Amino acid sequence: MLNLSHKKLDVYQISLKLIKEVYAATRMFPKEEQNVLISQIRRAAVSVCSNLAEGASRISKTEKKRFYEISRSSLVEMNTQFEIAIVLEYYQNGQMQELEQYLESTFRMLSKMIENLRQPTGH
Repeated sequence: MLNLSHKKLDVYQISLKLIKEVYAATRMFPKEEQNVLISQIRRAAVSVCSNLAEGASRISKTEKKRFYEISRSSLVEMNTQFEIAIVLEYYQNGQMQELEQYLESTFRMLSKMIENLRQPTGH
């Protein structure tokens, strides 16, 4: 494995833990959701981590910000999919506290990273 700088970021480490929790949570979903909700949630979780890594490798602030925004959008997508799972009674809010904490932490950290990359308006 390459020893790249993004691997030292707390948000990256948490996003890896989030993926593990997502896979554990979705194993409890009904098998008929394998190709629908389970697949969507897992792809979104992988996207969070992947876009975070790709953004960290970019030199320009604009590109970094764009990939971090994609990463955060995937996180929001995943959160929505868990809300759907709650409505369908595949998942209960608070069922997996670590997963929910990782979602919250990753969202906060990505939002801060995006905010820190905003271009000054010149005012």
